[in-house]
Amino acid sequence: MTLNALFALFSALLGAALGSFFDAVAERSAQDRSWWGRERSRCPSCGKELGPGELVPIVSFLVQKGRCRRCDAPIPKRSLAVEVICAVGAGLLAWRWGPGWAALLALAVFFSLAFNSLTDIHSGYIYDVTALLPILPFALLRSAGGLPALFDGAVGALLGFAVVAVIITASRGGMGWGDAMLMAGCGAGLGWRLTGLALYLGFMVGGIVALALLVLRKVERKTALPLAPFLAVGAFLALLLGPSILSYWRWGAGWPW
Repeated sequence: MTLNALFALFSALLGAALGSFFDAVAERSAQDRSWWGRERSRCPSCGKELGPGELVPIVSFLVQKGRCRRCDAPIPKRSLAVEVICAVGAGLLAWRWGPGWAALLALAVFFSLAFNSLTDIHSGYIYDVTALLPILPFALLRSAGGLPALFDGAVGALLGFAVVAVIITASRGGMGWGDAMLMAGCGAGLGWRLTGLALYLGFMVGGIVALALLVLRKVERKTALPLAPFLAVGAFLALLLGPSILSYWRWGAGWPW
């Protein structure tokens, strides 16, 4: 197995583990429950404390056939979906970039977006702290590329915040400021070119999904949909395909892309 394949496999396993952890943290935060200390994962139906063998991402769900060992109640499929999505996303990004600064930054952005998307799904909120806190590690990673890379990240953060802030102002509160904070943090990692592409792709994906849900009568026109997951999809596509898309117009994506 090549080094690139090993790195992708490791990243996929890490993605599954972090996806499981992020989902638990987001759910407990929405329920105002502690996710550290003596708090343990339990079956939502019977309250049984889960053992180590029941907490292995993806594997435990499949081995138990999606049911609790004690009460036989179905385990929420959302948990499996989150683990699979994070595993596949992290694995693809690691495979795309290979070991190096680009992969480290791409994975850091991806995991940040995954966590904030889950809080938006569970509670309808994006917490400013978790949205903005990644700016520091993103800046540290970008420092390897020198001042131009740091400047690119700073402009990306400003662009991400400014575009969403304009939409929030124009919609008169139709969107929350958490989305602007999210794109500020995301932009610090992506740089301004990929941030612009991520916004475009995110809004396009969100619009298509919203239209499909309307046609299928799953939602109504005034139904509020969480925006963070769509922005996360846009950023993921930008990380995966952005440099190739930008090269079509003979634009560089900036360091380290």
